[in-house]
Order: sequence, then structure tokens, then C-alpha cells
Amino acid sequence: MKSILALLLFLCFSYGGFAQKKENKWGLLGKYVNYLLNDTADASKPKLLIYPTIAFAPETSWEIGFSSLYVYYANRDTTNRLSEISGFTFYTLENQYGAWFDHAAYSDKNKWFFLGRLRYQSFPLLYFGIGPNTPSEHIAEIDANYLLIKERVLREIYPSLYGGLEFDFQSLSNVDIELSDPEQDFVAPLGANGSTNFGIGLGLVYDNLHNALNARDGLFSELAFLHYDRAWGSDFTFTTIISDNRIYLPVNRRDVLAAQLFGQFTVDGNASFNQIALMGGENLMRGYYLGRYRDENLIAGQVEYRMLPFSFSKRFGASFFLGAGQVYGQEASFDFSKFLPSGGMGVRFLLFPQKDIYTRIDFAITQEGTGFYFFIGEAF
Repeated sequence: MKSILALLLFLCFSYGGFAQKKENKWGLLGKYVNYLLNDTADASKPKLLIYPTIAFAPETSWEIGFSSLYVYYANRDTTNRLSEISGFTFYTLENQYGAWFDHAAYSDKNKWFFLGRLRYQSFPLLYFGIGPNTPSEHIAEIDANYLLIKERVLREIYPSLYGGLEFDFQSLSNVDIELSDPEQDFVAPLGANGSTNFGIGLGLVYDNLHNALNARDGLFSELAFLHYDRAWGSDFTFTTIISDNRIYLPVNRRDVLAAQLFGQFTVDGNASFNQIALMGGENLMRGYYLGRYRDENLIAGQVEYRMLPFSFSKRFGASFFLGAGQVYGQEASFDFSKFLPSGGMGVRFLLFPQKDIYTRIDFAITQEGTGFYFFIGEAF
């Protein structure tokens, strides 16, 4: 579990007139706090947030970095969907480092949709094995340089229905494997010496959400087909199908019931261990380490009840969530009785009132432990 401390956390819990009272005394810092907590600008105006982060995890020691979020409407027209670009950079006392950038950008009139992410990191991965029956303690720590570039370029072909190309490039290099028990029998997974794979495919997305960072009503559904082939430089040949479906139902003016059903399937060929389906992380199956369970296929779902905000507060809210998922493949087939549970609750703070964007602090519980997450925007 990673514990996170951030300047933004302090800002969220010190609101209530602090910014305005201390703006003059604190100079530039006071002005920045006021800029964050008193979002009175025109709703159409772009908003940029930059804040430092400090974190600790057993595999990284202390970690320092910066996070950023930029949100805007194309042509400052609020009838367009809200676009967002986020970034995160970090450096640890173990000389590990990385940079993450995500974006979901819409053109004017929502005719084009660009959805993608970039990851680069030199960072240890805890490896527990492949399949649903792996040991509770990791059997190896895999240190490597990891690069991911994934992009979707989609054009509206019918109102809220987009179609287009998807690209996925992933590279794992300079791999070093340290066994938890040097005397154990260890079978290295496919791609353990490093690999580079490039996938090309087609994507179909239905998206009628106005604000992806805090959807209150609507539907998002993606079906993606990606093929990786030695013919265009991949080290392995395989095909991946991804299905991601989300629905948001308003309960009343404040509360929202959200649900997600996600699937990732390797349908042809053999994928490297870092590109098969991974369960866990900060968005889906919270409470499990990302990659705690991995296999050729993954099915997972979650439901979440969000109170945004409480009826007695203008900026504070909460959420409650439940999830279930399983991985399976050639060695262990799908089994309805093998779904693993997760659940938890979170606190919400309305960071940008004009754009209805919240900061979330989630605490998740699983049968194997707990997880703590601090992010801007909802998990899905």
C-alpha cells in the first residue's frame, strides 16, 4: 500500500475562508490557494492545477514529484464536452523515476475524440506469477524500463458514436529479476528478458458524457480490437480485445449511481507477461496491487454510489463502492465461483466548482489487504 501526502490534500481540508483571509499575508502561496479553492472564474475559462506530491512505498522508499491537471472546453464553448490533460512525474530515493501523461480531448462540436496515455518509468514490478492461484507473497521483483504509448483517434460517425484507429506501443527493457527466494524453482514468464510490441487496431466508442472526470448521467462504451505482429516489429504476435462499459444514473440532484463492466481478452497468440490482463490498481478492483493477478483474460465489474456533495455541505461528499473480478486462461478456466471481491469508501472534495470536478481519497478493502488512493476525478 502506498501512502500519499500532497499539498492539495492540505488545501482541500483548509478551505472555509483560509485563502481569502491569508492571501495578503502569504503572498504568492496565498494567491494560489485562493485560485484553487475559490473557483469563481467563468466556467468556460481553462483551468490549470500544479501541485507537489510526496509518497512512500516499500518497493520505492520515499518518492517526490509533481502532478498537474489542465481542463478546458474547445473554443471555450461549454456546450462542448470537457477535455482534460493530466500529468505526473516522480523520483524516488532508490533512483527510480517516471512520467505519466493522460488525455481525453474533444474538438469543437465534439466531432473528434482523442483518448490516450503515455507512461515512462524505471520502477520495480512485484511479480506473483500468472493465473488466479498465485501465492499471496510476490515471488520476484522485476526492475525494468517501461514505455507505453497508447492513442485512439476517433471521429464521430453518428451522434455520440465514434469510430477510428487505435495504436498501442509497449516496450520493456533493461530487465533485472530479483527472486524473493533465490533457491526457489522459478520459471521466467514469456517476455521476462524484455520485449517491444506494437499493436494496430480499430475502436468503436459510444460516449455521451459531458464531463468524464465526474459523469452524472450517461453512457460510455468502448470496444477495441488490437493486433500485434512480428510483421511490423513486435517481438510477439497476438490479438487483444477490450470491452469497457460504464453507465451513470442520477438518483437525485446530487447523488449518482455508477457501474462498470470491463473485459480484456487475448484471443490469438501468446502475449508477453506485461501485456496480458492485469487486475488491480487505482481505478478498477481497488485494493489489489496492479498485476497482483494476471492472465490471458480478465473480467471485472464495480458499482459505486456517489454523494456529490453531501446535502449539508457545498464541497464535501463521499462514495461507497463494491467490485468483483477474476483472471483466467489456459491453465485455469473461467469459474463463476472464483470472483474476488473488493470494496470500500471514499471522501470527496469539490475542487473546481465551476467545472464540477472533485478530488477523491479512496480507502479499499480486499480479502488480501487494503489500498489507499488519492486522485483528481472519479475512478471511472
